Amino acid sequence: MEFLGTLVIILITTSLFGHLASRVGIPSVIGQLFVGIILGPALLNWVHANDFIHIFSEIGVIILMFIAGLESDLTLLKKYLRPSIIVALLGVLIPMVLIYPVGIVFGLTQFESLFLSVIFAATSVSISVAVMKELNLLDSKSGSTVLGAAVVDDVLAVVLLSIMVSLIGTKAGTDTQIPLALTFLEQLIYFAAIYFVMRFIAPLLARLGTKLLNPVGPTIMAMILCFGMAYIADLIGLSAVIGAFFAGIAIAQTHVAHEVDQSIEPIGYAIFIPVFFVSIGLNMSLAGIEHDLLLIIVLTIVATLTKLLGAGSGAKWAGFSSNEAYLVGAGMVSRGEMALIIAQIGYQSKLISDDYYSAIITAIILTTLLAPLLLKHAARHINY
Repeated sequence: MEFLGTLVIILITTSLFGHLASRVGIPSVIGQLFVGIILGPALLNWVHANDFIHIFSEIGVIILMFIAGLESDLTLLKKYLRPSIIVALLGVLIPMVLIYPVGIVFGLTQFESLFLSVIFAATSVSISVAVMKELNLLDSKSGSTVLGAAVVDDVLAVVLLSIMVSLIGTKAGTDTQIPLALTFLEQLIYFAAIYFVMRFIAPLLARLGTKLLNPVGPTIMAMILCFGMAYIADLIGLSAVIGAFFAGIAIAQTHVAHEVDQSIEPIGYAIFIPVFFVSIGLNMSLAGIEHDLLLIIVLTIVATLTKLLGAGSGAKWAGFSSNEAYLVGAGMVSRGEMALIIAQIGYQSKLISDDYYSAIITAIILTTLLAPLLLKHAARHINY
């Protein structure tokens, strides 16, 4: 039962650091992210990224994005679909164009530099969702655009990753090519099926939940839909959080939305979501950091600015005010688990060498830490 001791340590420290962060005026998420760095290999080395942490963190981010979908306004998401696409496209293109030469300058090969640009083109808004929820901006014009852009960004990241793995297979002469046409078709069918889920399956599950002789029947049905859609999304190459997000939107259209929200939020924020925040920091290590310090600093600065300016300029182009564009750009800065997953795939495929892997992971975590601070700063200039 060692994992229970680990869970107790995580819950105590995230509660304390989250409270302290809020007291000094910064998002509580920052305090919880720092817990992973303090407890993990970077400093105290008390907690490690084992199977327990991985499973709980996966459930945590799925619940977090389900809650985001549950509390989103579908009308706003539809209204800001066009800006979301523009934000996502520029938010991917500009980091790819400008991070590639950074890799070349620091001695990475052309293939390594290309993959480096793919890593930092990805966005993970799970951290931003937590901060925007804390700042009551999740269901706003900018918040809806960030959520919509995250879906498009996720699809683009999957496409880029598929192409890169395909190129690796061709270069190495091995049979690792991914049938891109089949992947796109599966994902297209998945997004088309979302309408069917919203129109028929979610209301049916809601009715079944209310008829169950169980006080939390509707919540059980909602979780079945959430985990089911997350699992299928993962099977076809999308991020599981996209499935969870749309499951939340589907349940939000039913009469049990408020009841489910009241039931699932305490479970998520009391147990699973803190473990997810901690898991980000556990990936950071300070071993040999002095040799890669310049690369880490340059990568962090360029990665932050390119996503901030890329996504922000997309919002500006779509007609947002400068302050709103800044908020959208800040919301897209966090690389989080998406970039960590892509980096891990590249490392396992021998596309990123051992010499640069730790520096890349550290830069990903630093952008994830900076994102909530940028969001907090941008929120001060927004009046919704």
